[in-house]
Amino acid sequence: MRIKDYGDMNLQELDVMKEIGSIGTSHAATSLSQMLMKEVRIAIPQVSILDYNEALSRIGDAEEIVGATLVQMSGDLNGLMLFLYNKDFANTILGKLLGKTYDNFLEFDDMDRSAMVEIGNIIICSYVNAFSELIDMNIKMSVPSSTINMLGGILTVPIAAYGYETDKLMYCNADFVVEGQKLSDWLLMLPDIESLNHILEKLGV
Repeated sequence: MRIKDYGDMNLQELDVMKEIGSIGTSHAATSLSQMLMKEVRIAIPQVSILDYNEALSRIGDAEEIVGATLVQMSGDLNGLMLFLYNKDFANTILGKLLGKTYDNFLEFDDMDRSAMVEIGNIIICSYVNAFSELIDMNIKMSVPSSTINMLGGILTVPIAAYGYETDKLMYCNADFVVEGQKLSDWLLMLPDIESLNHILEKLGV
């Protein structure tokens, strides 16, 4: 096994993952645009390998309340995808879909939570489907799970799942732009180390 830790990736390998991130988020933006019936663009994606504290500082404060959707990947690739969004992102989406906005996440009703789970699932599935077509891998995805909690607590989930292999996270940030408004969101893609090596081998790097 060539790579033993996310931190072992060189610049060429990171550039390849950045290109994959660009393709995946472009597909996600298209799907979101179709759902909202609005033009959705993306900022240039950033792909970084970060530890827990670095990821926290990039995304926000550990005690900030955020929403999250989690999907497990299996088949030719094992790992998880975690989509994170803040209140401004949720308010913009819910405003377009349901004509609602809120002061905080605690005001969400079942319909609001369901809509945000669906949005998260669409973004993740669009990303993974584009990714799987690019590298010709059969990737199965679980039913999405979701939560609204403190950012620090949510980020312990991938660390708990893969801490035995690596203390790093693969961080992808490509903000959506809806009608000129920039919406911050974060996507953490965590293939296990064996799967990561398989991806890089398939891509010839």
